[in-house]
Order: sequence, then structure tokens, then C-alpha cells
Amino acid sequence: MTRSRVRVSGDHPFLDIVSYGRGGSSERQLRLLPGEIAHLTRTVRRAPEVMIKISGGGQSAKAVAAHFGYIGRQEFEIETDHGQHITGTDAQRAVIADWDLDLDSAESRSPYRGASGRKPTKLVHNIVLSMPKGTPAVGVLEASRAFAREEFAFQHRYALVLHTDQPHPHVHLVVKAMSEQGRRLNIRKQTLRDWRRKFAGCLRAQGIAANATERAVRGVTKPQKSDGIYRAMRAGRSTHMRERAESVAAAMQAGNLRVELGKSRMVDTRREVIRHWSGIQQALHANGKEQLANEVERFVAGMPAPRTEREWMAQELTERARDQQRERSLAPMC
Repeated sequence: MTRSRVRVSGDHPFLDIVSYGRGGSSERQLRLLPGEIAHLTRTVRRAPEVMIKISGGGQSAKAVAAHFGYIGRQEFEIETDHGQHITGTDAQRAVIADWDLDLDSAESRSPYRGASGRKPTKLVHNIVLSMPKGTPAVGVLEASRAFAREEFAFQHRYALVLHTDQPHPHVHLVVKAMSEQGRRLNIRKQTLRDWRRKFAGCLRAQGIAANATERAVRGVTKPQKSDGIYRAMRAGRSTHMRERAESVAAAMQAGNLRVELGKSRMVDTRREVIRHWSGIQQALHANGKEQLANEVERFVAGMPAPRTEREWMAQELTERARDQQRERSLAPMC
């Protein structure tokens, strides 16, 4: 018996499929576990996807205090891992003292920590747990509490606060980098994948539909922006995006919009994704899940063509120009 893993990207397999041989239908049997079928169902029916991102991290006690000041501003109340609810700068300074961040900050400046030129060590990790617009904020907060307890309780000190000042409810989670046992928390890509799955599970425990599937598996290629760029875009002051858009517009006008170097890799990834979805569809047929297999087929057929950032911008500029032209044509003649 050979066990083949349907793997799209990274170290974690999208699905595990058990295959008995390759000779023919009589020699081959594909099985899907109930959890895998549930995951597939959520994905093809487009359950809301959780988002977890790292929003920097304080490299000094002063920087951590500034971040606490930002997330605990106005009406927002910070909740600690000990169940305390704090507001104001004095309370926030008390948390920093309780976490011994001044001591950690002094140690991180030691000439014996790391090679010359190495960036200062983070004292905390600033993590954002987010869900799309319309998700109950109270449920997001409860799920975030459960996630933080499961992942960090009795190991890393942490504090969290719910923000509802934007359409999508999100929780800022500040986690001390050094554990109580003296081990440092290092966040890798696989760590984020694991956290997304756990957070989605915590949300479902609150009765909130939530999923955690890789972007490539869902056919998503539109690039994500960093926190700083995203905030600047919302405020209308993103020089990065303005320069990119002007470059694309100039190339379109000159008729020489070149394909970016990463396009071929993007196309290869999409080809691999579709091949794996085809194998999953076979497995569903073998498990008698005809309706779900048909949903998979429609899901794959509905994936947008893979596009680079410049191609996405070109499409948006074209659509904007088309809308403006339509508005002018419908405007009343004077």
C-alpha cells in the first residue's frame, strides 16, 4: 500500500489520500477522512477564511509601550492572560514591568547576543486575528481568547484587545517572545498555517463559519499588502501604490505592459493546484460524494486566471476607465 500526499505548497499537505496501487479501478481505492471532507466542503462553499498576520514586534520596552498605547486607545480595553482588564498608560506600563521587558531589552543589547550587525531581538510579537465584515465581534473575541489560551497559556505572557473600528472585527494579540521557561518564540510560515487552522477551529466552536485553506488552493493570486501600505492606502497617502499604478498606466499607454518574472511560477502553481483538485474529485467519486465532487468541479472552473500585481492593476485601471466612459455617455447633454 502506498500513501500519496496531495501537497500544494509548504510542509503541510492539503489532503491525505490513501491509494492502493495504480493499475486500475479494481486495484485502486481512495479514501477521505470525515475531517477532510468537512474541510473540502467549507472550501468549495467558500466559508469565510480566517486571517492571521504578524504586525511587527517591539524591539524595546518603549516600542512595546507605544504599541500598547495604540491598541488600547480610546474605548478599547486590554485584557491580560491573567484576566485583568486594563486601560490608560499607567496600567500598560504595569504590564510591561510585570513581563520584565526592561530586563529583556537590556539583555538584547548585550554585545554577546548574535553576530555583528544583527537586528535587535524582538521583545514581543504583535499578532492580528481577523475575520471578514459581518462576523460577530463577540464570537471573534471569544475565539481569540480560546486560541491564545490553547497556544500560549503558562508559556508565553500575552494580552489582547478587540477592535471594532473597522468593518472587519479583529483582535490585536501581543505575545511575549521569551517564554517563562526561557525559550524564544520563532514564528515561521508553518507556524502561521498551524495557527490559522487552530483559530478557525476556535471560531467554529463559537458557531461561526470559518475556514483555513491556502490562498493558492483557493485560486487566489491577488497580492496582499503589508500593514503599513494597507493603512496608507485607506488614508489615500500610499506613495508605493501610487507609483506602481502610474508605472502600469504608462506601460499600458505605451502598449508595452511586460509580464513580471514571477508569472511563470504562478502559472505552474495553478497547474499543480488543478491537478490536485482533479485527484480530490476522483476521491470524492470513489467515496460516493457525487454532489461534493460536482461542487469541486464548479469551484475549480470558477477560479480567476492567475495574475501578477501589475496585471491586477491593469485590469482595475481598465475597468475604472470603462466605468468613467459609461458615466460620461449617460450624463445629460447641456
